[in-house]
Amino acid sequence: MPFPPERTVRGVLFDLDGTLLDTAPDMATALNALRVDEGLAPLPFEKIRGEVSHGSKAMIKTGFGKNLADDQAEALRQRFLGHYTETLCRDTKLFPGMERVLETLEKAGMSWGVVTNKPTFLTQPLLRALHINQRCCCIVSGDTLPRRKPYPDPLIHAAAQCGLAPAQCVYIGDAERDIASGRAAGMTTAVACWGYIGADDHPEIWGADHLLHKPADVLVWLRSI
Repeated sequence: MPFPPERTVRGVLFDLDGTLLDTAPDMATALNALRVDEGLAPLPFEKIRGEVSHGSKAMIKTGFGKNLADDQAEALRQRFLGHYTETLCRDTKLFPGMERVLETLEKAGMSWGVVTNKPTFLTQPLLRALHINQRCCCIVSGDTLPRRKPYPDPLIHAAAQCGLAPAQCVYIGDAERDIASGRAAGMTTAVACWGYIGADDHPEIWGADHLLHKPADVLVWLRSI
């Protein structure tokens, strides 16, 4: 079913971890490998999953507590990234139903791209390994610009890379900073509720325009707007 020709939305931008890709298995493997290195028992996957979208610093806090000295935390973070690089795309995959979403957008002539706080040295090889790097109109990583999310800069840059105005784009993410960034950029926003939302998170108060519960909801939502 094609999108109506009078649509104003012409581009869909996705957060990466917890929205487009299920990266939690590989990130959990890396964190637990580091814990084993330190003589600690692995943590349950469920304890790690909700923190994945918050980046490597949050992962270190999850794995080793919040009272580490800054230099100690940074040393652990670098070792964590070393482990993660080795297992970057062992079990990572598109969330179920997301391939159909991307194919439908492409057939409808709509641009789609990635805006993530993940650094380039992880983002680019991950998307290449999954053979989707050539399909998207832009890839904006956490170090592409001086400021990353929750600032609007990455999303404004992404829209320009796609040849669109921010108002012609929607941004979908699973963290509060994703919604803040999208709103500040003047985009329509939606929460990917299938993502890495922790027990203490309350996406219903983040100010998003919509809550999406599974990838297939993306297509239904886009047709409605």
